Amino acid sequence: MLTFAAVLVQGYHPFSEDAEIYLPGVEKILHPELFPVGQEFFKSHASMTLFPNVVAFSLRATHLPFEAGLFLWHLASIFLLLLACWELSGLFFPDLPRARWGGVCLVAALLSIPVAGTALYIMDQYLNPRNLAAFAGVFMLARTLEKKYLHALLWLAFAICMHPLMWVFPFSFCVLLLVMDRLESRFKTQNIAALAAVLWIPLSPAASAAYREAAKRHAYHYIQNWAWYELLGAVAPLLLFWWFGRIARARIARGLEWSTVERVSRAFVVYGLIYFIAALVVDLPPRFVELARLQPLRCLHFLYIVMFVLMGGLLGGFVLKNRVWRWLLLFAPLSLGMFMAQRSLFPASAHVEWPGVAPKNPWAQAFVWVRQNTPVDAVFALDPEYMNLAGEDEIGFRCLAERSHLADGVKDNGVVSMFPALAEKWWAQVQAQTPWKSFGAADFSRLKNSYGANWVVVQQSALAGLDCPYQNSAVRVCRIP
Repeated sequence: MLTFAAVLVQGYHPFSEDAEIYLPGVEKILHPELFPVGQEFFKSHASMTLFPNVVAFSLRATHLPFEAGLFLWHLASIFLLLLACWELSGLFFPDLPRARWGGVCLVAALLSIPVAGTALYIMDQYLNPRNLAAFAGVFMLARTLEKKYLHALLWLAFAICMHPLMWVFPFSFCVLLLVMDRLESRFKTQNIAALAAVLWIPLSPAASAAYREAAKRHAYHYIQNWAWYELLGAVAPLLLFWWFGRIARARIARGLEWSTVERVSRAFVVYGLIYFIAALVVDLPPRFVELARLQPLRCLHFLYIVMFVLMGGLLGGFVLKNRVWRWLLLFAPLSLGMFMAQRSLFPASAHVEWPGVAPKNPWAQAFVWVRQNTPVDAVFALDPEYMNLAGEDEIGFRCLAERSHLADGVKDNGVVSMFPALAEKWWAQVQAQTPWKSFGAADFSRLKNSYGANWVVVQQSALAGLDCPYQNSAVRVCRIP
């Protein structure tokens, strides 16, 4: 029930945002003839994870329609995250069932809350490898606390197979927790923090101008670009964990079993400090610009999940208790606020884009027409900033239309920020499509001659020399003669 409630609050947008990076890898496995051009902008990620292979295998084995299979995977990832939080909260609050429910319910209500300045949510509104690595990380911590280390390693292996980076944070926390347990009497925060700084100092090769352009468009990689409230979102959780630890120690002094809460809270303070120092080390010296793509402050993603489990547990056990009106007073406005925030992010799309239902968004309608009516080997050109346009709702052309397109300036540059070798090719194609809004027939012919683009998606109402077999209130789909 909580899983379905979470979907209704958060919404579901299967082809939005980073789905543009991850889903084409699945589609390419299912239909090898797709994407003859531009594969490098999604294969670079796909080559580092088994996510596309696992999802494609499941769709082939079950014979489910593509969209239905994605939706079931998404539901399963939410269910498993909530189940992992239920098990973790049981270790924190073994004698307080309402505290267990409080922790799980708070996570369910806040799935789409931003994680400080990292451009991450606790869980995205679409299927991607981060969602799968998230629940694996929480299960890993629960098994570590139970001293079931073999099970923890199995969850670690699953997380590594799903995402090349996000497994690092729960794993490093579990290692830190064990080290602190073993060496508590000699443990010095300053020494560990200094060691972390040394570990993050490998020299970085000089970044190219094209790579610097891509990096500039991902300002959140660099902590000096964070707003004050984003920095507060990185520091305040450490103070909260310090406070949780004090509460736990007070209850331990009264003979209650709160040692797990105390250990975990203390370890998260150290964990947060280590990664904060690491972020400063890779971010501030200019020669380390390429190392910032490691994004050490993504550690906050795992920290936020556990923080909300603890926060919700304390609220459920000591504030909400068995009063139904208190639970409603907290979760009704909280869920409504999260719902309204999601509607403001995707105003031109249905809140839940159910599998098999025609899209409401006119851009998505055009992309579906492209998938159904253009040759598989067609190569498209679009405004390189199309995903940032009002009303487009960050819907990915490549993943929804299942057609190749020239590099864009929104998601493909995110790939470049992680894989600098693609920078020159990406920047050349983005420059070739700029300034898009003033393009005419001669410019489109140049794109065809230089890059093989033979179709365009445009917003202009009238373009001489183009045959446009499809148009709606937002865009036209046209052939380049």
